Amino acid sequence: MSRISEETVNKIAHLARLSINEQELPEYVTNLSNILTLVEEMSQFDTKQIQAMAHPLAMSQRLREDKVTEPNQREEMQKLTKFTEAGLYLVPQVIE
Repeated sequence: MSRISEETVNKIAHLARLSINEQELPEYVTNLSNILTLVEEMSQFDTKQIQAMAHPLAMSQRLREDKVTEPNQREEMQKLTKFTEAGLYLVPQVIE
């Protein structure tokens, strides 16, 4: 069984910016250790012949018909602001 230490749980919590009080710490240690044990057990199985799935149930998603249901109001909406150019809204640069 993989057992992680309280120190490791505290480091993980710090990196994830989570606050764990001392009373909850043993429960986190136990739960995370159990997860690691499960992953170790699962890694022992040969999964080379198993096809990856997007969903565990063989279901198809019901899709609605792709049709326009509202009138195009782009020009009217863009008249409400002066920050447009070539049919696009202009916004401040946020990424350098």
